Amino acid sequence: MTERKTRLKQRGHISDDEAKKYVLSTYTDYEILAKIHQLEKQNLSPGDKEFVEFIKTQLELDWRSPILAKLHELLDKYK
Repeated sequence: MTERKTRLKQRGHISDDEAKKYVLSTYTDYEILAKIHQLEKQNLSPGDKEFVEFIKTQLELDWRSPILAKLHELLDKYK
C-alpha cells in the first residue's frame, strides 16, 4: 500500500504537504487532485476558482465542516 501511494504521489506530482493534508486513499483521490492542479494553472473565473477550492476541501479528513460553512454562507446570502 505504501509503495502504491508513493508511486501515485510521484505520478500526480503531489507535494508532501498535500499528502499530509488530504486523505488520498484511492486512485480516484489522486486523479481528482491532479485535475485540480491542471485547473489551477488555468485562468479560471472567480466562481470556478471557488468551486475548485471547495472540491479540494472534499479530500480533507473533515470534509463536512467546509460544507456547513458554505451552507451557512448561502443561507445568510438569501435571508
